Amino acid sequence: MRRMLPIRKRPRFPQYNTDEEREGLRAAGRFNAELLDFLRPHVKAGVSTNHLDALAEQYTRDHGHIPACLGYSGYPKSICTSLNDVVCHGIPNDVELQDGDIVNVDCTTIVDGWFGDQSETFLIGEVSDEARRLVQGTFDALWIGIHATHPFCSVIEIGAAITKFAREQGFGVVENYQGHGIGRKFHQEPGIPHVPFRRSRSEILVPGTSFTIEPMLNLGAAATQPPLDDGWTVLTEDGSLSAQFEHHILMTEEGPEVLTTTKNGPREGHKF
Repeated sequence: MRRMLPIRKRPRFPQYNTDEEREGLRAAGRFNAELLDFLRPHVKAGVSTNHLDALAEQYTRDHGHIPACLGYSGYPKSICTSLNDVVCHGIPNDVELQDGDIVNVDCTTIVDGWFGDQSETFLIGEVSDEARRLVQGTFDALWIGIHATHPFCSVIEIGAAITKFAREQGFGVVENYQGHGIGRKFHQEPGIPHVPFRRSRSEILVPGTSFTIEPMLNLGAAATQPPLDDGWTVLTEDGSLSAQFEHHILMTEEGPEVLTTTKNGPREGHKF
């Protein structure tokens, strides 16, 4: 029997409960993971982020799908590539990746009207110990956030778990940008902050809720600069490194189902 919530706690955001809806979400997540695996061997020193973007768009279109970021609110590219001190929304360009860089590659695709979304931070060649520690901590924080969820939990539990872990490790947790509901639309409710905002206490993850968890952790302070003149690129305020990992999740009656598991990428427990 499906548990019913009191009216005052019933969610104000979409749920996807039919087999057709859930299979649509799964197909979108599955293709998005395939896209990231396709890009994986190309994310290396000497390759420009513009080249990664061109590869992503071609692969997506060749499979009959749509790059969700391209043209979204005027965004000019098909993926986001956030390098070193870029927190999020980095726009691909002609700058080539270099040994020692870290770069987040964020892919979102539309598959038969359904959105799939995820990101990974890649280590380019030999990186500093502190960069590796940050990437490891951010990856671990993602899974800590996932395991904080269960049917009918409050969104605040995600932010509480991630923040506790990150602060113990000495990382800043970005507050200005968050995860989000996703399904037939790219961004919808509920918002998924990675810090325990009080307003998130009343947001309940009932079965059928589709959302992302995507912590952004900084090696220094949590603060970010306003977006650059391009309207998108967000940097850390103090110039410190930033990393991010993201998965697209469907809350089911049995618990959270990760929809964007790659075949070749890092799995839970991976050590960088």
